[in-house]
Amino acid sequence: MNISIENKQRKKSPLQRGFRGVLFSLVMILLLAYYYSLPSPLFNASYSTVLESKNGNLLGAKIADDGQWRFPVSKEVPEKFKTSIIEFEDNNFYRHPGVDPIAVGRAVIQNYEAGEIVSGASTLSMQVIRLSKKNPERTVWEKLKEMVQATRLEFSYSKEEIMSLYAAHAPFGGNVVGLEAASWRYFGRSPDKLSWAESAMLSVLPNSPALIHPGRNREALKSKRDRLLERLYQKGKIDSLTFELALLEKLPSKPLPLPNDAPHYLAGFYSGSEAGKKIESKIDQQLQKRVNRAVEYHWEQLSANGIHNAGVVVLNVKTQSIEAYIGNTKSGKEHNDQVNVNIAPRSTGSILKPFLYMLKLNEGELLPNSLVPDVPSRFSDYSPKNFTRTYSGSVPASEALARSLNVPAVYMLQDYGVPKFHHYLKEFGLSTINKAPEHYGLTLILGGAEGTLLDITSAYASFAYQLNRYDARVPESDVFSVIDFENGKIAEKEIEISSGAIWSTFEAMTEVNRPEGENFWRRFEGSRKVAWKTGTSYGYRDAWAIGITPEYVVGVWVGNADGEGRPNLTGIKTAAPVLFDVFNSLPTTSWFKEPLYETKKISVCKISGFRAGQYCDRLDTLSVPESGLQSSVCPFHKKVHVNKEESYRVNSGCIAVSDIKSKNWFVLPADEEWYYRKTHTEYKVLPPLAEGCEESLASMKLMYPFQKSSIYVPVELDGKTGKTIFEVAHRNPETRVYWHLDDQFLGETSHFHQLSLSPKPGKHTLTLIDEFGERLEHKFQIISN
Repeated sequence: MNISIENKQRKKSPLQRGFRGVLFSLVMILLLAYYYSLPSPLFNASYSTVLESKNGNLLGAKIADDGQWRFPVSKEVPEKFKTSIIEFEDNNFYRHPGVDPIAVGRAVIQNYEAGEIVSGASTLSMQVIRLSKKNPERTVWEKLKEMVQATRLEFSYSKEEIMSLYAAHAPFGGNVVGLEAASWRYFGRSPDKLSWAESAMLSVLPNSPALIHPGRNREALKSKRDRLLERLYQKGKIDSLTFELALLEKLPSKPLPLPNDAPHYLAGFYSGSEAGKKIESKIDQQLQKRVNRAVEYHWEQLSANGIHNAGVVVLNVKTQSIEAYIGNTKSGKEHNDQVNVNIAPRSTGSILKPFLYMLKLNEGELLPNSLVPDVPSRFSDYSPKNFTRTYSGSVPASEALARSLNVPAVYMLQDYGVPKFHHYLKEFGLSTINKAPEHYGLTLILGGAEGTLLDITSAYASFAYQLNRYDARVPESDVFSVIDFENGKIAEKEIEISSGAIWSTFEAMTEVNRPEGENFWRRFEGSRKVAWKTGTSYGYRDAWAIGITPEYVVGVWVGNADGEGRPNLTGIKTAAPVLFDVFNSLPTTSWFKEPLYETKKISVCKISGFRAGQYCDRLDTLSVPESGLQSSVCPFHKKVHVNKEESYRVNSGCIAVSDIKSKNWFVLPADEEWYYRKTHTEYKVLPPLAEGCEESLASMKLMYPFQKSSIYVPVELDGKTGKTIFEVAHRNPETRVYWHLDDQFLGETSHFHQLSLSPKPGKHTLTLIDEFGERLEHKFQIISN
């Protein structure tokens, strides 16, 4: 009977063995898959966003989302800490496969003799596994799982990677996690700069971080540190002198604040792909600190006037990088110090004027010293005024730029065209100019648009970059490089900007008037050559200053983040002093070389600055952009016929030809002449026309009201319409001018041609006739409430 059963079993055994074999194989595969697979990523932890300087120094960090100071994993662990932690935690780290059998055996004996668990025999690999699982409850089963997973870890990571994982995730007391965070919190420096005593102290902390803390249990901590140092000395890791000096080092008294040199720059990485990572910036930490001090000094002065915010960017043109970035002052939350003013859109004031000057040079519409009008003017419903409320009549374009005159800038923009200027500003990277050209109109050149300090400074740096790259051996291309310093990118734009135009613009910007009596200007005067420009927005809300050299471009904004205006909040008085203090913090700078093949020496009229015409007597030679060869010839010098005494203009119709003297005369339009002659005593007024002679040259120009103007006249308290001052300029002020309103004679004037009138609401015609019969007619409309 038994034999029969045994035979039956033998008959079934092949199938059973096959099934068992397959089952065994599947189980082994699953076990092996489980064994070799590890969570990816191993640590599901949030990390601090860390900002480093170009030399790898810590500039600042943001605490991780879980409230821990936990820096991202570093690839390298300093040798002192590595040696100390291996001696303290895992002597056989480089020899075992994740589990140390010798340590396990020793732990079993120690625990048996003690009658309780006094040693866990955990290797660093096992501790990494435990840390990755957020320190689960300590049980025998959990310990066995750690051992298995530690061997798996060894298959997936190198010893150095395991060491880095441990160093980045070990607890160091309180909310400090990881070696790097602990090094900065307890010693104020990076781990690679720690002493042996400091490295030893940090090596013993993770063993019991809740009990041993730098702020308490100091003797226990020091005793543990010193025992580790003694072991390092006994094993020859440190010499006797190092050991003795290490024992004398004191423990840190309390956690230190982390560096916070560029908080607003760091804040730009709080969200997006860089969050929770280590950002290796191009910021120069020492320069950043110097600029921080400069801003703090000026803020202390400015705050007395209720000016609380400021921003500075320092761009390295040659490396296309941001080397210093101060996004605001330390004025406190009550003054919006959390706002990054470097990227906040603000009214541009006059800071865009050099762009227009350069574009007109670039297209041959202007020469550096061409005269432009500087008289009270109205452009439709827009009536710009110079900051000083004074006018020069006509002024060289370069001087208008240096003095930041508003009226000439508006004339130049009207001539150039708002849509075209608007287009180029966007091409230059001014991202906040996002409305249609007609929205801004002519105010675009005087602060009618908003720009950011970083955008505007970057645009100027892009011009400096092109000028630096100029090579006389290579023809200039029709591509302009716009540098995005914030993201480290360069965009190639298909626009042709002449290096000659850029160079001429920068040269003009070196002549910006500096205020008299300011000591800091005199200190800076001879130190370096800088092209610079200031700007002030309407209502004294924004003060700008930009400085340019081949190596650096510095941008400064000063004001109040909430938009409050303050007296004397101007570019020249508040932003420029900061600008030059920052330049004094920079290394020595050079100056741009003239792009010789992009500039040409031409003959220009010395008085008008235009290309010399046939009637220009006084000539000058000037380097101008090549496009200047197509610019207009001087329109102000004319051939004039006068009598021999040069007291009257004459012609052959009223005097003998033999008595006529021909002379080249510099003649400005009447309104420009009226202001120009006040500051140019050498200006000779065109002689009056002799009686009986006829000439078409206009002698009068209406100063107010402007052409096609509507005049608003308020009604006075007594119910009567208020009065309006009408004014005309005449080449010869002593000439009598007869005034008529709607064909009604009003009176005559001489020397000072002004009348105070009270026309009724509606349309009117003003007619002016001088004593020589010259007639000027003007239509206008009166509007009252």
